[in-house]
Amino acid sequence: MSQSSDAVTRRILCVFPRYVPSFGTFEYAYSLADGVQAFMPPQGLLIIAATLPKYWEMRFVDENMTRATEEDFIWADAVFVSGMHIQRQQVDDICRRAHAQDKVTVLGGPSVSACPEYYSSYDYLHVGELGDATEELIAILARDIARPRRQVVLTTKVRRDLCDFPIPAYELADIPHYFLGTIQFSSGCPYTCEFCDIPGLYGRVPRLKTPGQVVAELDKLVACGVAGSVYFVDDNFVANRRALRDLLPHLVEWQKRNGYSVSLACEATLNIARSPEILQLMKEAAFITIFCGIETPDPDALVAIDKEHNMHLPILDAIRAINDHGMEVVSGIILGLDTDTPETGGKLFDFIEKSKIAMATINLLQALPRTPLWDRLTREGRLLTDEDLESNVAFRMPYDSVLAMWRDCMAKAYEPKTLFARYEHFASATYVNRLKRPWSRQRLSPGNIRKGLRILFNIFWRIGVRGDYRLVFWGFVLRRLVRGQIEPIIAVSLVAHHLIMFARDATTGRGNASHYSAKMRMLELEAPATAAE
Repeated sequence: MSQSSDAVTRRILCVFPRYVPSFGTFEYAYSLADGVQAFMPPQGLLIIAATLPKYWEMRFVDENMTRATEEDFIWADAVFVSGMHIQRQQVDDICRRAHAQDKVTVLGGPSVSACPEYYSSYDYLHVGELGDATEELIAILARDIARPRRQVVLTTKVRRDLCDFPIPAYELADIPHYFLGTIQFSSGCPYTCEFCDIPGLYGRVPRLKTPGQVVAELDKLVACGVAGSVYFVDDNFVANRRALRDLLPHLVEWQKRNGYSVSLACEATLNIARSPEILQLMKEAAFITIFCGIETPDPDALVAIDKEHNMHLPILDAIRAINDHGMEVVSGIILGLDTDTPETGGKLFDFIEKSKIAMATINLLQALPRTPLWDRLTREGRLLTDEDLESNVAFRMPYDSVLAMWRDCMAKAYEPKTLFARYEHFASATYVNRLKRPWSRQRLSPGNIRKGLRILFNIFWRIGVRGDYRLVFWGFVLRRLVRGQIEPIIAVSLVAHHLIMFARDATTGRGNASHYSAKMRMLELEAPATAAE
């Protein structure tokens, strides 16, 4: 249907807004990582670009890399934007710049789908996922690219099946300059965690792509220059275990055909630890990281936020089971829950030390629209609108006490000596369990060797020579060097440097206390180039 628009050619500018720097986007690693300029390519805009008629002209600009120019807006017939709540200010800024050239603007994605009322300035709102609203939008723009007299809201009533999604237009993006590549297998999650908006946006019954689609997308990512790692952006990679078991052998065979040229990562509920056969297949497919929303080690708090599935196994046992298959657990942690007490911060730090989780993304609780938490706090009169605060939740504890507890946890958890001690455990207890990937021609390509040497030089010079935590750094690195373990040196150094520098920002008030913080500060990122000096 997207090809039936009477062959009218349109020029579409897709612009992805800049992120407010956060704990999980690794800005401080970019200056070490040989040309990396942004975190991950956005799936949504690249899928939309692939859905539009093939004879329409496309440009894609990720403003995390470079700002869309006045010439870009002049060139375009229409400007497409997608974003999350955290990008709201930047989303509005793109609209203003497009309207300055009298260009029609279209906004889709998770933020507008949850809260169309946030975006009154856009000409067209695409609410919901790819589907009948998308086809209606294409037909409208094929007829007329003049700005409508009033805002038009197009709402998806019939979603397109994931198995009918096109391969994202990765060719439009500067894939080699992203920290990670991205791919999607499923959408939706069966669980109803109180703070999460995924069931409200995408449903509780997971929808799936076919293994053939996933393999084809991986092939295209590699052809477009992805290097290092590819992240499955699924809301919950293990949401449909039977489908995942069917997919994983295809990923194993794909890795064998491609010389294990990339490692894989995903997000999943912690109860994936109950499926050792899945973990074994993931190990064979070269998965090395799983992000798990642990949120809190307190059983009473897990019950209160409807996350009892984290207790199907003792949490430390579940982490150990994943580690035993060579995969690092990265965890989400939340402070500011109703069950928190003045002792919560200390207990949380003790948990991090016992679990040896190197990267715990510690956030203050935020209430997102279309979540049970939002509804409950609305009823209780506990939603805040003060954008000078780090959270929109009126905590049970005093706000200043919760914020101080967060900063104290960040300072302790990411003090260099403490952090590298956890990475030392990771290297000895997790890294050794990983699949021993062959040194294939793809992995040992001249380009990869040159890239690795440049990254090592950056790491050794900026951290090992000029960094203020260089003694701790060399304590970790020298043990790896004598064993010839170059890959963990690179991987750990890049991530650890970001964690240390971001935590320093957090403890001085320069960094947001949550990826979804209501406090929309913009942090200028010239600092990463010199922070280790």
